[in-house]
Amino acid sequence: MLLTNPLFDLTIERLCQQVIENHGDFENTVLLGLQPRGVQLALRIHAYLVAETKVNIPFGLLDATFYRDDFRRRDSPLTPNATSISFGLEDKNVVLIDDVIATGRMVRAAFDAMQAFGRPRKIELLCLIDRNYNRDIPIQPDYVGKTVNTLDDQQVVVEWKEQELLEDKIWLVD
Repeated sequence: MLLTNPLFDLTIERLCQQVIENHGDFENTVLLGLQPRGVQLALRIHAYLVAETKVNIPFGLLDATFYRDDFRRRDSPLTPNATSISFGLEDKNVVLIDDVIATGRMVRAAFDAMQAFGRPRKIELLCLIDRNYNRDIPIQPDYVGKTVNTLDDQQVVVEWKEQELLEDKIWLVD
């Protein structure tokens, strides 16, 4: 087990405080949760930031399925999730939120998917877990909850209370 409560909640609060420090009044900032696994973290981050700052920060969900570099190489078709962005990204500071960064390929795909909504001024990446030794593309998160040294055959599994589990947990599975 990598993380459980209360450290799980403290990690999310620390990430939020770092975002507050860097974005101040959030005047030109938007939050995007990367589908599918970044959604729960993004919802928690957004709720915390709105409660702490009393600012209505624009929030959306981004699906990058069709922008993946392995989209046409898979044996079975990928099932896309909904993209729900009701605002433009032109000249905005985007905080892209995902639960785990491994190879960086999904984040690269998300950059391409964002272009349909405008050209952001800046993109920052917030991840709960950084799988340190798995990067294929030189993309590094700006905000990291926990860095974990993993092998290629290991998997990081994030469990959320919202998935009808008893508590939030992060597992490293062989």
